Amino acid sequence: MSCFSRTFLAASVSAALFIPQTQAESMPDASVQDLPTTDQCLINEPEPENPTQQPINVEADSLEAINGDKAVYKGNVVVTQGKKRINADRVTLHQKENIVVAEGDVNFNDGQFKTVSDKATNNLTTEQVTLENTKYKFLCEPGRGEAVYVSKTGKAVYEIQDGSLTSCPEDDSSWRLVATSIDVDQDEDEATFYNPRFEVQNIPVFYLPFLTVPIGDTRKTGFLYPTVSYGSSDGYEFEIPVYWNIAPSLDLETTLKYMDKRGAQLNSKFRYLTDFGRGSITSEYLPDDSKYSEKGARWGVQYEHSGIFDKSWKFNIDYSKVSDIDYFTDLDSSIGNREDGQLMQEFIVKYRSDSWDASIQTRDFQLLTSGSSAPYQLMPQLDFNYYAPELMRYLDFDIKSKVSRFETDNSSKPSATRVHIEPGLKVPLGTTWGSWTTEARLLGTYYHQDLDGLNLSSSSFSGYDLQEEVSRVIPEFRSHAGIVLERDTVVLDNYTQTLEPQIQYLYVPKTDQNDIYLYDTTLLQTDYYGLFRSRRYSSVDRIAPANQLSYGASTRFFDSAYKERLSLSFGQIFYIDQEYKDAEGTDNAKHDSNYSALAVELDFNYDDYLFYHGGIQYDIDSNAIQFGNSTLEYRFDGGYIQGNYRYVTKEYIEETVDLNLDALTEDGISQAGLLTSYQLSRKWQFNGQYFYDLTTDQDLEWLAGLRYTSDCWYIGFSYSNRLKDWDPSFSKYPDADPEYENDFQVNFGVVGFGTNVGTNLSTGSNSLGYGRPFILNN
Repeated sequence: MSCFSRTFLAASVSAALFIPQTQAESMPDASVQDLPTTDQCLINEPEPENPTQQPINVEADSLEAINGDKAVYKGNVVVTQGKKRINADRVTLHQKENIVVAEGDVNFNDGQFKTVSDKATNNLTTEQVTLENTKYKFLCEPGRGEAVYVSKTGKAVYEIQDGSLTSCPEDDSSWRLVATSIDVDQDEDEATFYNPRFEVQNIPVFYLPFLTVPIGDTRKTGFLYPTVSYGSSDGYEFEIPVYWNIAPSLDLETTLKYMDKRGAQLNSKFRYLTDFGRGSITSEYLPDDSKYSEKGARWGVQYEHSGIFDKSWKFNIDYSKVSDIDYFTDLDSSIGNREDGQLMQEFIVKYRSDSWDASIQTRDFQLLTSGSSAPYQLMPQLDFNYYAPELMRYLDFDIKSKVSRFETDNSSKPSATRVHIEPGLKVPLGTTWGSWTTEARLLGTYYHQDLDGLNLSSSSFSGYDLQEEVSRVIPEFRSHAGIVLERDTVVLDNYTQTLEPQIQYLYVPKTDQNDIYLYDTTLLQTDYYGLFRSRRYSSVDRIAPANQLSYGASTRFFDSAYKERLSLSFGQIFYIDQEYKDAEGTDNAKHDSNYSALAVELDFNYDDYLFYHGGIQYDIDSNAIQFGNSTLEYRFDGGYIQGNYRYVTKEYIEETVDLNLDALTEDGISQAGLLTSYQLSRKWQFNGQYFYDLTTDQDLEWLAGLRYTSDCWYIGFSYSNRLKDWDPSFSKYPDADPEYENDFQVNFGVVGFGTNVGTNLSTGSNSLGYGRPFILNN
C-alpha cells in the first residue's frame, strides 16, 4: 500500500492552482503541448522547484465572463499545468465567494493517479476541496476505488464518505474494502476506515468497527490484511495481523489466529535494533487446545539475537522452548518444524582482538522425542585462543583453550568440569598451483568428574573405568599437501579440466581414555571431505588414535565461460596401524583390511537444465555400500522434476550415533522421493512430492498443491498424507500398522498494496522437501 497516499490527491482536481493565473495568462486559442498520456505513470520524472508557479494552459470551446462576478469556461475544457491535467464540460470561477466549480465528467490526471468525478468544488480562501461521485485509479501500481464524497480538509488530510478500495483491475469485482468513512492523513502516512467491511464479489465476508492501515513508505501502526484458510486438521482458520510501530528501532506484529477445531491463538513477533545488534522475540500461545484438551495451554517462545558492538564484541542468543514434545507435530509454528528433534538454548558473548579472542558460552537443549537420553548442559564454557600467524617466517603459532562445566538432569550420569589447552605450531607453504601444510599440536586435558551416588557397575557404564580426577596429554602430527593441475580436455572441445590430488599423513598415539565419560562428543561422518580431518570425533572427550595416510583427488571440467560443469572426487584412508582403524566401541572383527571405506562424490550440470549429485561410501571389508545419496533434477521453463534417494545401513548408524534403532528402523534407511513444480500458466501453479520407505514398503508422505493467483487475490489448495506413528509401535514391526495423518487445506488472501501474503504455494508443513544439493562452483 505504499502508493495509497497518492490516491486522494485527486482533491487537487480543483482549479485552485489554475484559475487565478488563468485569468491573467491564458487565452482560448492557446496551444497545449506535452500533455501527460492518459494512463502513463510519471512518478520518476523530476519535479520543478515551485510547481504552483508553472505556466498554465486552458482550452475551451467558449468563455463567458461577468466582471466582478464570475468567469465560465464551457465545452471540452482542458486545463494543464506541468504534470497535472483536468478535463471538464464546464469550469466556473465565482469571484465574490472565491470558489471554483468544475462540472460534468470531471477528469483529473497528475501522472500518479487519475480520477473521474461528477463535480469538483474548491474554496480558494480555505483551500477546502470536495469531489462528488468520484472514481479513482493508481497509475504507478494496482489500486482503484470509488467514493460518494471526498473532502480535503487540510493540506494533506482527506475525508471520504462511502468509499471503497481494491487492487483488482477495472471490471473485476473479486474483492474490495468498503467503509462508511475514511480519513487519510498523508503527513502521518496512515488511513483510518470506519465501519469497514471486506467484500468478495460484492458480498460482505467480515466486518470491523474500524481499521487503521499504513499508506506510505514509512512503517506505521495499523492492521495488516487478514487471511482465510480451511484445513481438514484444524478446520476453518482466520488470521488478523496488527503491526505496531513502537519506535524507529522497535516494532511488534501481533496476530490473532482463530482455528475452528482448536480455538483462538495469539502470536506475536517483537523486533528491535540496538547498538549491541538486532534481535527478535517470537511467542505463540493457545490457552485451550480444543482438539487435545488433555494437553492444556500450549505455547512456544523463541529469542534470537545477533550483533557486533564496537567492532570487537559479538553477541549471539538462540533460545527456543515449547510447552510439549508434540507441539510442532500438532500445530503449524514459525518457531520450529515437525521434524525437529530438539530445540537449542544457547548464549554466547565473544571478544576479538588482533591476536586473541575470548568467549563465554552456555548451552542447553529441549528434547522433543520421548525416551531419549538428555544431552549435557554447558553451564558455562570459557574459551581463550591466541594467534601468532607469523611467529617466524613460515611458522605460525596458536593456543586454543577452554574450561567447560557439564551439568545434567539425569541423576544416573556424572557431571564434570573439563579444562583443555592445545598449543600448536604450523608451517604453511603455498603457491598458485598447490599448498603444503605441516602441523604439530599438543592436547592437554584435565577432568574432574562427579561420581558420588552413581552406580558405576550398571550397564550404562559398561566399558568405562571412570575416575574422579583424570589428566591426559596427547601429541598430534599432521601434514597435508595438494596441487592443482590444469589442461585443455582431449575429448571435449573448449573445455578445461583440472586434476587436484591431495594427500595427508596423520599421527596420534593410542591412549587409554576409558576413564573419561562422553559429554559433548560424537563420532563424525567420514564422507570424502571428512577423509582429511585431523579428528574423528566432534570434541575432545575422545581423541582417536591415528597412524594413517589419507589420499584422494578431485577432477573438474569447466566450459569456455569457465563455468563448472562436472566435479568428481574420490578417496580413502590407508591405516598404517590396522588397530587404529576402528573407533572405540566398534567391532574389530568386522574390519580385516587396512583401508577405510572408499568415498566418492559427483556433481554434474548439463547445459543448465539437467543436474545430478551423488555420494557413496563403499566398505572394503564387507564389499557393500554403507552410505549413499543420489539426486537427479531436470529443469525446464516454469518448473522442475527431481528424483532423490538416500541409503544408510543400520550398522553405520549404530557406529555413528548413540540411539536405540530397534524402535526406529529395522534395516537402516532406504528412502526414495519424487518432487515436481510446474507453472501451468501465468496464474496457475502446481507442485507435488512423494516419499517412499523401501525398508518397510510404506509411504512416508506425499503432498499435492494447486494455486491460482490473479492480479488481486489468490487461492491455494493442498492435500497431504504423512506417516505419523505405528500401532502399537515400530518395535513390533512387521506386526505394527502405520498410522497416517491426512490434511486438506484451502488458503485465500489478497494481493497488492505491498502485500503478497500466502502467494507461495503451501507445502503443508511437510517434513521432507526440496533441497538444492548441487555444489558446483558458479
